[in-house]
Amino acid sequence: MKIVEIIGYKRANLGKTESKRLRGESFVPCVVYGGKEQIHFSAPMILFRDVVYTPEARFIELNIEGEIKKVILQEIQFHPVSEVILHADFLELFDDKPIKMSIPVITQGIAPGIQTGGRLIMKMPRLMIKSLPKDMPESINVDISKLELGKTIKVGDLVSQEYEVLTNPLVSICSVDIPRVMKSKTEEEEEAAEAAEAAETGPSDEKVD
Repeated sequence: MKIVEIIGYKRANLGKTESKRLRGESFVPCVVYGGKEQIHFSAPMILFRDVVYTPEARFIELNIEGEIKKVILQEIQFHPVSEVILHADFLELFDDKPIKMSIPVITQGIAPGIQTGGRLIMKMPRLMIKSLPKDMPESINVDISKLELGKTIKVGDLVSQEYEVLTNPLVSICSVDIPRVMKSKTEEEEEAAEAAEAAETGPSDEKVD
């Protein structure tokens, strides 16, 4: 798992007024919890770029005035209009404590269903994973090399001993859908086959009294 560094500064004053002042100076009010005590701090908003504006999962190394903590971004709040970051919560990591993270799904291989005209549909681009920090994957690799037309790969099809997938096993991750044009063609072929079969059979010679 890649690590991003964020530098923080402890907050002497809390409250809405102080938080507003920090945001005006392009800083994000933050808190880190999960350890012995919560630490309130602020960090430059620009340092969140490689954590927030990326589909990839990241661990974070917080450097709060020389105190180093390994964390993950647990929750983040944005302004509904300007999308400025309003607040961020971090969870401190420990080697012996499992954590939960949303991890991106990456497909591998070429699906036979795509080669025959189907379209790959990603229904779950991310999965919720639980594991120890050392076992947390950067991405979930899904092999689609045997995925035929109309077939689906579900969460329950994934197998791993290093982590637990918390998403419902019946949920579809991806599928190869049959395009409407191909569906119409298939229906026409079926109707033609039925008509040909009926013509070969001919009308019944049985008489009804």
